[in-house]
Amino acid sequence: MASYTIKEINTILKGELIGNTDNLIEGPEQLKNAKNHHITFIGSTKYAKLWESSEASAAVINDNLNIEPGDNRALIKVPNADLAMAKILEMFSPPSPEFEVEIHPTAVIHETVVIGGGCKIGANCYIGPNVVLGDGVTLYPNVCIFDDTVIGDATTVWSGTVIRERCIIGSHCIFHTNVSIGADGFGYRPSDDGRGLTKIPQIGNVIIGHYVEIGANSCVDRAKFSATIIGDGCKIDNLVQIAHNSVMGRSCIMAGHSGLAGSVTLGDGVIIGGSASIKDHTTIESGATVGAGSGVMGDIKAGQTVLGYPAQDSREMLKQWVALKRLTKK
Repeated sequence: MASYTIKEINTILKGELIGNTDNLIEGPEQLKNAKNHHITFIGSTKYAKLWESSEASAAVINDNLNIEPGDNRALIKVPNADLAMAKILEMFSPPSPEFEVEIHPTAVIHETVVIGGGCKIGANCYIGPNVVLGDGVTLYPNVCIFDDTVIGDATTVWSGTVIRERCIIGSHCIFHTNVSIGADGFGYRPSDDGRGLTKIPQIGNVIIGHYVEIGANSCVDRAKFSATIIGDGCKIDNLVQIAHNSVMGRSCIMAGHSGLAGSVTLGDGVIIGGSASIKDHTTIESGATVGAGSGVMGDIKAGQTVLGYPAQDSREMLKQWVALKRLTKK
């Protein structure tokens, strides 16, 4: 198990060290659960009051907080405790599961597949005709990659993920367990005789940029024609639905249980809160934020924050909630 002195940790963080501790730090932990071999994090005054009762030997804190370290305890002041936490988590991160062999003998790999240098392919993977894997791609056991798909360098695909035919995946992506990329979009119309539904063929594909991360059990459907597109740097939580022909700009965030209906367009840096639903053919411009649980029925301007169902400007919606609360008290 890795352990560090507080000075070694501060060498990485480059913060302002206040106080000192001779306890070795063996990992990060929440304030209330931390012991004397832990380092913790305080990002706001809400949690600052818990420092005195915590058993942690050290804490990383925002530099606008005034806290005394105490006996044999240390504080590291930084501009952003959350970003500093990410660096510490990397220091203590355990290694990824090991591969005994780079390409497991039970993997089924078509003879036309092009495999880049340093790729790792786990047990029972299936890789179809004309697939191209860039350098350093990692496929954990039971991944399926279907025909004519291209995956860029250093992308990691965890077990149970299925990437359907003709998809184009960028470099340095991470797909967690049971992600579905390129399944048919949800397209049906009433049949001519009125007795059933006619399936609309989905003949497009999915294009995913670089440094995209998609959480477990999320789905990105192929387009009816053309492509469903996810831009560089997007981060998608677990259990998220992205429907056919949707287009996401760069560095968008979608929290768990949220969903885009068909042909939704997101600009750059859009944030979609958990369980939010976006109506089809809607445009959300760059920098906009959709609050958790909201239902977006129309276009949203750049930089706007919306809340509620149906979603409205956050300031207007908060006024309505206050007014309703007052009515219930009469």
